[in-house]
Amino acid sequence: MRRLICLLLCLMLLPLPALAEEEAASPTIRVLLRRLNLTDCAYLTLDGPYTVATKLGATMTFPKGSEVTVNIRGGELYLFYQGMSLQAGKEVRFIRNASEASGTEGIRFAKNGNFYPGDLKLTIENGALYPVMTLAVEDYLLGVVPYEMGDSFPLEALKAQAICARTYALSHVDPSDAYDVVDTTNDQVFKGVDLDSKLSIQAVQDTAGIVGMYKGKLANCYYSASNGGQTELVENVWSGRDRGGYFAITDDPFDLENPASVVRRAKLNKNGQDIPADFNAVLSSYMADKLIKHGFEPLPKAFRIDEIKSVSLAGTKFDPPSRFVDEMTITFTWSGKKLLTWYDGQEDSDEEISLFSATPVPTETPEPTAEPEITPEPQPVYSDFIPVEEEATVTLPIFPEVIRALGLSISGSDNEMLTLVETDDAFTLEARRFGHGVGMSQRGAQWMAAAYGKQYHEILAFYYPGMELAKLAAGELPLPTTQPELAQTPPPPATPTPRPTLMPVTTSIPQGAYLASVEGIDDDSSLNLRQEPSLASEILMRLYKHQQLIVLETAEDPAWVKVKTDVIEGYVMLSYLEKVK
Repeated sequence: MRRLICLLLCLMLLPLPALAEEEAASPTIRVLLRRLNLTDCAYLTLDGPYTVATKLGATMTFPKGSEVTVNIRGGELYLFYQGMSLQAGKEVRFIRNASEASGTEGIRFAKNGNFYPGDLKLTIENGALYPVMTLAVEDYLLGVVPYEMGDSFPLEALKAQAICARTYALSHVDPSDAYDVVDTTNDQVFKGVDLDSKLSIQAVQDTAGIVGMYKGKLANCYYSASNGGQTELVENVWSGRDRGGYFAITDDPFDLENPASVVRRAKLNKNGQDIPADFNAVLSSYMADKLIKHGFEPLPKAFRIDEIKSVSLAGTKFDPPSRFVDEMTITFTWSGKKLLTWYDGQEDSDEEISLFSATPVPTETPEPTAEPEITPEPQPVYSDFIPVEEEATVTLPIFPEVIRALGLSISGSDNEMLTLVETDDAFTLEARRFGHGVGMSQRGAQWMAAAYGKQYHEILAFYYPGMELAKLAAGELPLPTTQPELAQTPPPPATPTPRPTLMPVTTSIPQGAYLASVEGIDDDSSLNLRQEPSLASEILMRLYKHQQLIVLETAEDPAWVKVKTDVIEGYVMLSYLEKVK
């Protein structure tokens, strides 16, 4: 009680500046700060004067530079400031005050981190802090554009991005919900404001209030990193229904020409050499009947491609002019192995035979053993590869097995655009498209601005034919569009559940093994733990950032390692791990 009284006296002595008035020209948006992964504690630096209000009726002002900690204790919120504590109940609000340094104040969640220029409401949800920030949509965009596109992009591309992001955000404003958007890729990435992102800030300011409209309502300004050379229709991605008259399947030479667009390649040598093991395994599974018919073992190690005669791609999913392909036909000569016998691992006996008896005489008396010897498992013995005279032709579904077996998966969405290049000695498959491909390609917009000098309105006209640009009047909130369902397989709900508890690793580390940590992923992402060292293998579970693992051994493919915790064992890609020192 004494600490509480001291805190209130100290805070009440501070001057109470006027609350900031809402900017008439910029509607506000409420952002659920899920990306911060707050659990039961938040460390806040108030980069500007803030008024704090609690459900218990306390109202006070903190000066700029105050460091405040909010904790959950006994199901309620507590504030800690300069050694003093305050019980805040179930809800606390940090309300930004007006000052001469308008536009540069906010709350920082990390020391020297970006600032979040708005009002923060903290409540409790499922035992964890539930942070929702309310801020002007133009301020929100300052923390979106440099992370959705990148401050190194040309200014006109950033302007196009700002208009898309503004339109998207405003179309999601819904006062009946607890928040409007999430700060992750479920909506748009929002990481707070970095004043060094100068081009992005200029792009937002130069396009202030401009949105995309269609028939008097906000448009659905979908965008993705790269479309792979052709834009996609909404109905081909989400629920199979038409979503408006401002999308079309259009060849995109700008995305295709941009050297920064992601391209992955897989080479299949015509002589059958160096065929990827995972692809050989997939193909052998489709050859199982033929292997058995010829008396071969239906296993990857008993199957070999000798020569590839032809490879072709075909699409069966969408009508022209779509160039999306989902089938691969391959013709080849091949060989197989037959099972000859089983080897039990026993060596020939070293016993000596007595000249006076047929009974074996041991060379020395064996020492008694405490445990019985373990009989080794019998091992198969195969023939050499036996060529088959006739050629085989197999048609394979590209998604998901082939695309992953060849290492062509880009974003895990199974919607890559594939093309085939034939040379004298190989067939090379090329995969493009990062994201759904609907609407604006960020890499295409980058190249249109950088290489062709296109302005933002020309970029938007190319990707959203039929959409019109309009500027909001002061304080105007346009009619939202009807929100479509998300993908057919919906993403995780935006409910801010606490971050999953990391699995324990308490067992001793075996000789030759070492301890590593999952680090090469984003805070809101995960790493797949698979049953086998292959992208086509079953996913056992998802591992989160900072999860520690015991690395047992390197797989046959050195890109994979076998790992374990106290709970589970499986394989992950080595590139996502860092050795714990």
